[in-house]
Amino acid sequence: MKYKGCINGQDTELSIETEGLRTGVQYIDFSDVAGLRPINHRVYIDLMNKETHEVSMLGRSYDGFFEELTASFNQRSLDALFVEEEQVMLCEGEYVMPGEAGRGRLALYPDAICILPQTNRALRIPLCFTQALRLEGYHLHILMDTGLQYTIGKMGYDTKPFAERAQILRERTTKNRQAASRKLPLHEPFTCCGLFRTRDPDHYWNAAFGRNVPEDTNVCAVELYTDEDTATYLYQFKENPEVFRQQLARAMEAVGIHREIIYMNDEQLQDRPLYRMAIDRSTAVQFLRARSAGRLIHSSSHATKLKEFLGQSSCKDKE
Repeated sequence: MKYKGCINGQDTELSIETEGLRTGVQYIDFSDVAGLRPINHRVYIDLMNKETHEVSMLGRSYDGFFEELTASFNQRSLDALFVEEEQVMLCEGEYVMPGEAGRGRLALYPDAICILPQTNRALRIPLCFTQALRLEGYHLHILMDTGLQYTIGKMGYDTKPFAERAQILRERTTKNRQAASRKLPLHEPFTCCGLFRTRDPDHYWNAAFGRNVPEDTNVCAVELYTDEDTATYLYQFKENPEVFRQQLARAMEAVGIHREIIYMNDEQLQDRPLYRMAIDRSTAVQFLRARSAGRLIHSSSHATKLKEFLGQSSCKDKE
């Protein structure tokens, strides 16, 4: 929808699009937005580069403009978190998470709870990695199996239905994931495996671990079993292998089959605003990118190169 208003004091036509806000000849991509702040019938759009745009003089269109702007920004954030499942519930409420608290949209999916603030701190919480969901009064406490805790609530009459559905979906997705995981095959030389998203048990991964002696780092090779099996993804890490394995399992679930974002360089990312948003919002993407050591393209020499990588060789000269 188009709106008449001012941006930074200049009269203009405002158009909210899927990927951003168009203001006359200017375009503000959601990937560049750090937060939205409604103050006294003005909307302040804070950018990642510390600049701020002021939208004003919207008149009676103010509420509709901010509602649509927030909804589009939140949806783009969900896309950046690779949320592809069908939404179960969407509510307005409060949230508390490490480093931030406030009000925003709270979304329930068959396999996750999403916190959608008016900032770039959008968060997807996988139900399969929760230890407990506990409703106390108007607040739902989400305890992760790592000990981390999030709190959401004060959704009015939606609080209890949201919590009850979330508890049912947690039990369902955990049960389904455990059943599917028991059936996953391991292919030599890989030693552990896991699912991406619970809804698709035919897409899974295998991982193998080794040691790179010259560089004094642990190494891991991850094979993806999807509709397009074209490469093995390599990682170097300093963590204890068991700690890395647990973090890897969470990262694989979060990122799913979206592999390109892991190995693209900063220059390539300039033309991929959605991927820039994903890097900004997803700790899983940050984790994998920080430890990426390249890829082994499937070829006649793949098996030999993989064995060398896992057998304490350097990852130099790997594709």
